[in-house]
Amino acid sequence: MKKINILDQITAEDAFVILKIIVKEDKQIEKKIEQIAKKYLSEIDLDSIAEEVYSDLNFLDVEELWDSSGSTRFGYIDPSERAWEMFVEALESFIDEFKKYRKLSMYKEAKIYCMGILKGIYRYEKESTSEFKDWAVDAPCEYFRNIKDEWEKEQNNTKDITEMNDFIKINFPEWS
Repeated sequence: MKKINILDQITAEDAFVILKIIVKEDKQIEKKIEQIAKKYLSEIDLDSIAEEVYSDLNFLDVEELWDSSGSTRFGYIDPSERAWEMFVEALESFIDEFKKYRKLSMYKEAKIYCMGILKGIYRYEKESTSEFKDWAVDAPCEYFRNIKDEWEKEQNNTKDITEMNDFIKINFPEWS
């Protein structure tokens, strides 16, 4: 009878608890895990991020907007306001990810991730034919600026700021 590999049977939560126990017991393993994690997290592709952002925004459903706005038993929810909320909600996981890189002092990766978000938003504004977009007309441009400002407020490296501004001027000239 073939022996079952226990690693194939445990949940992600189990694996995380086990990993924390191992790290407590061996500082060398902790350092090795940190190295592997940083290497894994540093593999960022700007264009892949942009594609994910574009796809998430492009798949915002106008029917869902209509279903979650208008008259409700709790009052009236303006469809345009709800569209903005949905737009922001679609970007939240990307913004959280870029903030994670910043928190880990992975500033280069945070910059690249932010560039990917901006590129995805811009592409959505320019290419999407989604009916949803008509309900949040200014959201792409406004959140483009908000995200860029959020990234910039934590920056001390003028070279990175210049690189970001050049990236925006070259790729999104009317939003620079």
